[in-house]
Amino acid sequence: MVDITSMGKRFREIIFVLTSVLLVGTVGYWVIEGWDFLDSLYMTLITLTTIGFGEVHQLSVKGKIFTILLVVFGVAGAAYSIRILGQMMLEGQLSKYLGRRMMEKQLKKLNNHYIVCGYGRVGETVCQELKRNHVPFVVIERSTELLEQMENSGITFISGSCDDDEVLKAAGITRAKGLINTIANEADAVYVTLSAKQLNPDLFIMARADSPGARIKLLRAGATKVISPQIYAGIRMAQTSIRPNVVDFMSLAADGAHDGLKIEEVAIKKGSRLVGATLKNSGIRSKLGITVIGAKKRGLEMYYNPPPDFLIEEGDTLILIGNSSQLEKIEEYTST
Repeated sequence: MVDITSMGKRFREIIFVLTSVLLVGTVGYWVIEGWDFLDSLYMTLITLTTIGFGEVHQLSVKGKIFTILLVVFGVAGAAYSIRILGQMMLEGQLSKYLGRRMMEKQLKKLNNHYIVCGYGRVGETVCQELKRNHVPFVVIERSTELLEQMENSGITFISGSCDDDEVLKAAGITRAKGLINTIANEADAVYVTLSAKQLNPDLFIMARADSPGARIKLLRAGATKVISPQIYAGIRMAQTSIRPNVVDFMSLAADGAHDGLKIEEVAIKKGSRLVGATLKNSGIRSKLGITVIGAKKRGLEMYYNPPPDFLIEEGDTLILIGNSSQLEKIEEYTST
């Protein structure tokens, strides 16, 4: 992985060398020949670039000696800069450095995004799913090998520890929509959850637990949802064996892998045209062709297959099923 600090230092060295030569040349002609700033700068530039336009004014003996020294040291400085740039390009470091700089700029612009803690097997799968759904995210990881892997995959990341408050702040935790904690170590996972909740009390936190005890501790630490990969995998295997067609259908809908079917959720916000409407007169089914298969009241229970007279209120979340083209319109339809 490219050491961005080292690369930045090399760039600063190049800029310093070129700027110094230009400054020394300009000041030198100004002091020795008594020329004004523009003439001194112009003479320095045509001397260093060997354009050969001729002298701005007649040079004195001291001026000629100074010009000789300027050419020698200027060429040496240019040669040094070209050598460093050439080495960086041959090693592929220049493009990677520029890519990291662009990534840093993108990171500062992230808003309403997810922070993924850890890029192990679970973390990598999480990132693939977020990327497939065009959800903005940033990964926090400290393994050099995994950082190199993410860099080659074009994934936005921060090198550091997830339990470091400064690293979490750099990942934009105060602007983030949620944090996905994939760390397997129980103590580390709990500490990260506590730190994240302290920095952003309203943050949605999804955590991983490999034991029932860890699940309880993570929930107490402030995790919104906790999933055990082993338990989930076991349930999925059993359900697939017992009801293979049902699982296939739900997988297609939930994953959105089939263009003809997709399950989505939409939050009813303040000012939405649907606030105060019932499902029957909301137009979700009649105008968009979307079926509401579930609804959740804010902080309350889930309603499965809600009836036509179900009253939609601010803060509700509707669970919808339809095709991709239909669901693309739902956000705009419910927002006004």
